[in-house]
Amino acid sequence: MSSKFEMIETNKAKITFVISPEKFEKAVEQAYKENRGKINIPGFRKGKAPRKIIELNFGKGVFYEDAINIALPDIYDAAIEEHNLDTVSRPEIDVLEMSDETGVTICAEVYTKPEIVVDAAVYKNAEFSPIDVVVSDDEINAEIDKAREQNSRFVNVERPIEDGDIATIDFEGFIDGEPFEGGKGSDYDLTIGSKSFIDNFEEQLIGKSIADDLEVNVTFPEEYPAEEYAGKPALFKVEIKGVKTKELPELNDDFAQDVSEFDTFAEYKNSIKEKLADRKELEAKNKKEDELVSYIIEKTPMDIPEIMIENQVDQMINDFANQITRQGIAFEQYMQYMGQDMDAFRANYKPGAEKQVKGRLVLEAISKAEAFEISEEDMDKELERISNTYGMPMEKLKEVMRPEDRKSLEMDIMILKALSMINENGKAKK
Repeated sequence: MSSKFEMIETNKAKITFVISPEKFEKAVEQAYKENRGKINIPGFRKGKAPRKIIELNFGKGVFYEDAINIALPDIYDAAIEEHNLDTVSRPEIDVLEMSDETGVTICAEVYTKPEIVVDAAVYKNAEFSPIDVVVSDDEINAEIDKAREQNSRFVNVERPIEDGDIATIDFEGFIDGEPFEGGKGSDYDLTIGSKSFIDNFEEQLIGKSIADDLEVNVTFPEEYPAEEYAGKPALFKVEIKGVKTKELPELNDDFAQDVSEFDTFAEYKNSIKEKLADRKELEAKNKKEDELVSYIIEKTPMDIPEIMIENQVDQMINDFANQITRQGIAFEQYMQYMGQDMDAFRANYKPGAEKQVKGRLVLEAISKAEAFEISEEDMDKELERISNTYGMPMEKLKEVMRPEDRKSLEMDIMILKALSMINENGKAKK
């Protein structure tokens, strides 16, 4: 196949190619077969009208649009491969000429991935701000306190109510001396200080004891959802039926055995310190890599097609939508709850998307400049990671992997190698 190619602007190509008369005729025939069942012609059973009859009734070009859509993908892909283009957008298609004798002449305009050249002196001397990884006693104790809270229990007490206790109550509310809908409850466990009841209801229970009957006076907020109650004073008659307080486990070997695989509290505490150190090491590594890549981006001229950034925004939003959907929240409901429209949502993602696109481009450029080699060991290591992530056996993964999947995986490995190299060569700022 022969096609014409030219760059009409930075990172935008124009390709002109022809669908031959023979291929176009085959596509028209296929379009006829796929559509004839939808066409009614008087005198013929539905789906049985000959192509020529349909063309006489609806015009010779009745199937042309569908035929172009059938023939175009293979011809377009061949043109892209012929000129070795790395496209980053859907093509804008324009039919220039169409006839039975000459076929169909098509012009396709498409954005291409920009060619980025990174100076070796830049990426081999990128700078970062060093971080000292130190785990403090306060951080260790905070983690232990979390585990202690998670393993706490509530026990019944006979003393007056204190802040943080759980009071079991019966209550009934009145407005203007009349009970109101939704204002009554029995054996309700109310955590004092949770602010789950209106106004200062909970504070008025502090100091009261089991079997006490009391009256609690509150005022509904002006913005209360039930407008008939908004801003009105209310009186609640309350009976205290029980008081429970939180009991934290002692910090000893028994506690360590309950919450971990360790036999002693000292071993458990040391494991907390190691986990915090590992977490901080990873955070420091990620921050270092982010600074190194940002340094290279800043010193590397590049002109990025806007479509690449928009595509990355799409990917990031899709990932986020899938994440919250797995948590049982519909994306549309989340948007309504946050009070955002899609334009504002996309605008929030755009700076991060631009940085990700530029970061990947410079790392790809470094990979190309360094001509990294990929061994089978590299491939197997990455396949093992994917296998563990998705729970698919490696052999099965290799079976379903298409050539384009392998090519994409190879590029991911090259980028990891580039990232590793700049990490090793990075210079700490003084």
